[in-house]
Amino acid sequence: MELKNLNITIAGGTGFLGQVLIEYFKTRVKHIYVLSRKFRPNNKQVTYLIWDGENQGDWTQALASSDVLINLAGKSVDCRYTAANKKAIIDSRVDSTKALGIAMHNCETPPTIWINASTGTIYEHSESTPMDEEHGRLGNTFSEEVAKKWERAFFDFYRREVRQVAVRIAIVLGKKGGALQPIKAISKLGFGGQQGNGNQQISWMHEEDFARAIAFIITHPEQEGIFNLAAPLPIRNRHFMQNLRAVLKVPLGINLPKPLLELGALLIKTETELILKSRYVQPKRLLNAGFKHKYTSPELALKDLLS
Repeated sequence: MELKNLNITIAGGTGFLGQVLIEYFKTRVKHIYVLSRKFRPNNKQVTYLIWDGENQGDWTQALASSDVLINLAGKSVDCRYTAANKKAIIDSRVDSTKALGIAMHNCETPPTIWINASTGTIYEHSESTPMDEEHGRLGNTFSEEVAKKWERAFFDFYRREVRQVAVRIAIVLGKKGGALQPIKAISKLGFGGQQGNGNQQISWMHEEDFARAIAFIITHPEQEGIFNLAAPLPIRNRHFMQNLRAVLKVPLGINLPKPLLELGALLIKTETELILKSRYVQPKRLLNAGFKHKYTSPELALKDLLS
């Protein structure tokens, strides 16, 4: 399966990860269809189609013309976990996945591969035990339950000719979005020390390696099931922040203890879990399949992204 001959549909393609994939694939594939809640102008490489992430509509026609479906749709978890937000986080993932499943069932010639986003947050908090696809322990907190419901909705779909891959994505570091931007901002203000006790593992991936991994899975038709998408080795929070300060040439890094983080999270309407949970995600299946990461150390990734 050569990329240059493929049409790809990306649901939820206007977010950070969707933009990373569009930028990577737009010169490598035949055409990209993007399912979006808001109107965007089309261009030669990309066609935007309106959908609401829940109901069937004209957007389903894109599937008949596509070889690949990638679903990234879901409300951002960067918010307070109120009852309303919790429901929106779950519904936006489960409902969009179910809507795509219905469309795939009704499509006469559906895409031959469906890649659905999941998250490395599905694994329980771990500072010392690596979590791979076979032996990783799934947790029971709200965020972990969201991921399990998301994957259940995806694998409830079955069509013999459609290859299915759920990608449990670690923190993707990028130049124009994602988690790196706010961390860079506070580091420049002198608050780039460890967060909490600093022992929590950060499983991460450079944005280019994320896109390359998706392309690898697409072009290797024997690969299906669950894949962890992360760099080979995580890094502890305190060491990541040291690397970040070194690349930014910021000598001072004030530590942010948990009580201060909780106050800050309340003020900016987010949750400390995004920073304090230890994610030790091991991309065992990706490595065993022969994928080679371009960026294997945070220092190399940060130098590239912040230069």
